[in-house]
Amino acid sequence: MFNLHTHSLLSDGCLLPSELAIRFTSAGYKAIAITDHVDYSNIESTVRAILNFTKHWPRNSPIKVLPGVELTHLPLEQFKPLANYARRAGIKVIIGHGETPIEPVIIGTNRAALEADIDILAHPGKINDADVKLAKRRGVFLEITSRSGHCQTNAFVAKLALKFGAKLILSLDAHHPDDILPPQKLLKVARNAGLSVPQVNNIYRDTVSWIGRISP
Repeated sequence: MFNLHTHSLLSDGCLLPSELAIRFTSAGYKAIAITDHVDYSNIESTVRAILNFTKHWPRNSPIKVLPGVELTHLPLEQFKPLANYARRAGIKVIIGHGETPIEPVIIGTNRAALEADIDILAHPGKINDADVKLAKRRGVFLEITSRSGHCQTNAFVAKLALKFGAKLILSLDAHHPDDILPPQKLLKVARNAGLSVPQVNNIYRDTVSWIGRISP
């Protein structure tokens, strides 16, 4: 099992990256990404800290830890340059903070994020058909999340992704120890979104294959 959307105390989480890794290992996960929130105010320091941490994470650890960031609440024109900065620096997992129904996100954020060099569009809310089709063309994963509030539109996102053939990914969007659910509960989140067990297995295969391509 994997979870490629986590936050440490480098942004609004409460755990060190090492604590996240150990707790996810204990919960039965094989891979995580540290994806703290960034904008122009902190991207340089956060990217540097996350890359330094993952560089020194033991290669023989039972859990793989990937360096990531979440581009969060950006003016629309800032998605491309900040995604490019993160990618050039060596970040492997770039998340765009999508148009969740529970936060005041700028309209057009889903599209701006999808047009940038991102890998995952987090909690995209009532994403429209055109943006789902764009996600498919660009190979961007649309997130099905366990996080309270953000999960309100899981079923909507899953239905459109299946309709247009876009890729889905399951995540916890973990900020606190209580967010680290066992894999069985994440499976339940997917099932509650209307996904069948074979469909969930396809999501697992797609994500494991992608992790294999982006990690050493």
